[in-house]
Amino acid sequence: MTIGKLYQVNLREYWKHEALDFTNWLSKEENLNLLSEEIGIDIVLKETEASVGRFNVDILAVENNSDRLIVIENQLEQTDHDHLGKIITYASGFNAEIIIWIVKDIREEHQQAIDWLNEHTDENINFFIVKMELWKIDNSAPAPKFNIISKPNNWAKALKNTSSKTKRESELSMKQLDFWTEFITYLKSNQSTLKTRKANPQHWYDISCGNSKAYLSLTIDSQNKSIATGVYIPDNKELYFYLEAKKAEIELELGFQMEWLPLQNKKASRVYFKQENIDIFNPIKRVEYYEWLKVNSEKIQKIFFKYINNFEG
Repeated sequence: MTIGKLYQVNLREYWKHEALDFTNWLSKEENLNLLSEEIGIDIVLKETEASVGRFNVDILAVENNSDRLIVIENQLEQTDHDHLGKIITYASGFNAEIIIWIVKDIREEHQQAIDWLNEHTDENINFFIVKMELWKIDNSAPAPKFNIISKPNNWAKALKNTSSKTKRESELSMKQLDFWTEFITYLKSNQSTLKTRKANPQHWYDISCGNSKAYLSLTIDSQNKSIATGVYIPDNKELYFYLEAKKAEIELELGFQMEWLPLQNKKASRVYFKQENIDIFNPIKRVEYYEWLKVNSEKIQKIFFKYINNFEG
């Protein structure tokens, strides 16, 4: 067996111009998907060179399923004060909740500044420093690698946010965050086809399936002692009724019946499968619940999104 030599490529050899070359490369869907997978946030492009007063942010994007705005500033050099100021300006100008600074190298004081911002802002504001790298094996094409240097500490932010909640609400939020954080680890350890993102202290966990019309929504309900998984359609009644018309064949493929909720007075619609009478936060039963969510979510993703992707409305 022949083993190749791995070596790093100078970024400027491949992207000579930051705006014309690198930003255009990153703005392509397949490359934003690479960044999304590394960060755990489903990034969808809105526009490049978006204006903020006299300045232009390299990429303005949105988190799929949540509509949280994302600003991405690229700097294929060592970090500097000018760009640190710019990312804060862009964040405030767009009221962005996710700020991503992609750089070649990081000065220690700038990493400390980003860590300080993550520690001293609430859970809605999230700063990332990502180191951009290119690697080759022998004479292969260069392969991009995103390395996260600084990121928000969701546990710390959730703890900080509990000061505005009752003790009972705070404890529940931490249990929810713990449940979803361990669930993500379970999925990654068990070769799941589900696309993960970062966990939040809430009763739901959404998963993108590559179609902006709908997504998987997993829920835990400690009050009613149930877990559920299914399809959430934010704003497309035509799609819902298209799926409902195929209810019999969809449920035949699934092997179980689902609850169909058109939610007549709302824009959204929902179809879900539920397991009841369970002790959600029982650590002994947790793996069993994770497996139930994994298996049924994968099945719903495979079957439902076959129909959703064929919908032409």
